[in-house]
Amino acid sequence: MKKNKNSIVFKSLIGIILVLVIFSTIVSIIGYNGFTDSLMEQYADGSFRTAAAAELYLDLDRFEDYVNSGGETYEYRAAHDVIEALCNSTGSTFIYVIIPDVTDYEHITFIFSTINHESSYTCYDFGYVRKTTNNDYKNKYRNLYENVSDKEMVIRDSAGIETDRHITAMKALRDSSGEFKGILCVQRQLTGLSEARARYLMKVTLALVITSIVVIIVQALYLNYTILRPFRKIEQEADRFASDNIKPETPLSKQIRSRDEIGVLASSIDAMEEQIVNYVDNLTKVTSEKERLSTELSLASKIQAAMIPNTFPAFPNNKDFDVYASMIPAREVGGDFYDFFLIDNDHLCMVIADVSGKGVPAALFMMATKIMLANFAKMGKSPGEILSAANEAICANNKEEMFVTVWLGIIELSTGRLVSANAGHEYPIVKSAQGGYEIVKDKHGFVIGGLSGMVYKEHETILEPGAKLFLYTDGVPEATDASGKMFGLERLIDTLNAAKDAAPDGIIENVGKAVDEFVSGAEQFDDLTMLSFVYNGNT
Repeated sequence: MKKNKNSIVFKSLIGIILVLVIFSTIVSIIGYNGFTDSLMEQYADGSFRTAAAAELYLDLDRFEDYVNSGGETYEYRAAHDVIEALCNSTGSTFIYVIIPDVTDYEHITFIFSTINHESSYTCYDFGYVRKTTNNDYKNKYRNLYENVSDKEMVIRDSAGIETDRHITAMKALRDSSGEFKGILCVQRQLTGLSEARARYLMKVTLALVITSIVVIIVQALYLNYTILRPFRKIEQEADRFASDNIKPETPLSKQIRSRDEIGVLASSIDAMEEQIVNYVDNLTKVTSEKERLSTELSLASKIQAAMIPNTFPAFPNNKDFDVYASMIPAREVGGDFYDFFLIDNDHLCMVIADVSGKGVPAALFMMATKIMLANFAKMGKSPGEILSAANEAICANNKEEMFVTVWLGIIELSTGRLVSANAGHEYPIVKSAQGGYEIVKDKHGFVIGGLSGMVYKEHETILEPGAKLFLYTDGVPEATDASGKMFGLERLIDTLNAAKDAAPDGIIENVGKAVDEFVSGAEQFDDLTMLSFVYNGNT
């Protein structure tokens, strides 16, 4: 049991860490992209402002004088010096003016070329002609020349480019008559952006690590408090009682003040210890081996009966549904069980299962399986995840190689959406609001406890108000008469449809009577367990 508990806690922590990592990664990616876009907008806005400022120092109506100056006239040098000063004062890498070859945009000619003094680059000489960098630049030049746009932006922020990462803001230069003269370009390196992104990633990573540590510690403490500590008390009490064979000074139910299945188990152990003590006292007065066995089985039967819901109506204040169930073991104790409980105000979990074997070993295996299924359900897992988790926990320490078939479904009471998973159990039988009972062949998985690593598929059904669900173990269709003939699924469907409008308790009573009449007193070798559910809709 200790190995199982540690495995459950470890897998729960791993699941929480994976969810946290996935969630944090998604948030980080979104934040990283938003952070990059925000900084890129700032870079672009600053570059276009610089371009607009540089344009003010150029006399575009005399642009041909700049082109024909050879870079030597007073007017050219004055404009060049002002642009160069602007390049250094704004932190730009380059500010330059070009004339593209508008025939094919394959080449550009530099008219002005200035560079930041702190940069390691060199600027181009007046009149220098070079090949256009790529098609992206060609398209931008064409748009500016053809007046498709007044300004364009080129972002080179990917690996594999021949220069450092940078952006280039482009602005079309037109004289007072609107005639195209050239393109003014402002280039800025993205070094600051890269450093800011690196700092952002470092902060996000640090926050993720700290948050993960805190969540792991809190969850570990929570699991220890809610699961491990109560189980340790149960183990210690079991060891003590096995050696002393006397009742404890403080009952387990007072040491473990939990209202879930662990609390029920503690109360059952208290009852078991008290009855065992009484049994030991009475055993000295009893010489018959048959009476001794009968006492043991009676005790086990009481404990087993206390573990399953047996108070009806189960939810008298809830009008959304009604449920009724019964279990008749073939012997004093059986391996079948059913369960139903509210996970929250809008979700009801229903379980029916059949443990391999009969008698006390099957009953003990049944109680452990029932508690596991309920605990995993209340942890918020889906039906398929609940069966997978229970399968792993049982397979981790199943020396007796027992197994159990399980059908588990969770219904959303507000919508009637029923999601179920089936681990080798009998097919459920569903009655639609207006129709009759029919078998629903859901997706079967392997039995619980048979093989680790199993994944259980889920089946979804929408129940309309007035729909009904009937669950059963194989003891119902396999009930046999004196000649060996079985009751069968067809006779079961006919029995259900004969009184399809009956209430849940009436449905189970009708099926029980039909089985009794069929077997006519023949001895039965399997437990008879049924659960009937009617969905009334969200009231």
